[in-house]
Amino acid sequence: MSKTKEYSNGEVTVIWKPEACIHSGICVKGLGDVFKPKEKPWIKIDAATTSAIVNQVKACPSGALGYEMIGENNKETETLNTKVDVRENGPLLVYGTLEVTHCDGRKEAKDKTTAFCRCGVSKNKPYCDGSHTAADFKD
Repeated sequence: MSKTKEYSNGEVTVIWKPEACIHSGICVKGLGDVFKPKEKPWIKIDAATTSAIVNQVKACPSGALGYEMIGENNKETETLNTKVDVRENGPLLVYGTLEVTHCDGRKEAKDKTTAFCRCGVSKNKPYCDGSHTAADFKD
């Protein structure tokens, strides 16, 4: 069972799955007043508007960050146009709704941003787990 941590401001609850995090830094670069990895707690949920936080969480490439709007029965879902971004020395980011078919035939739906391994050393293939950093992957 993987652990999760939750941070709430009364309007939104940000859900963090540490084991899924690939440490891309997109959250910190995009909303540094909220996401402060050197502090505890590392998410300062009151440091930005709910809208800004939700938009930044949606940009998380690994799915380690998610959110639930308080008072709503289900997590907000949306269909995004598919977009591919090749990160310098990092993963292949695919934005949008897609279905991943694994080698064993198992299918998995992805609803926002998915980070695929390009370096070949991820222990979570086909997904990136951040191993490219330790492997000093250069593209």
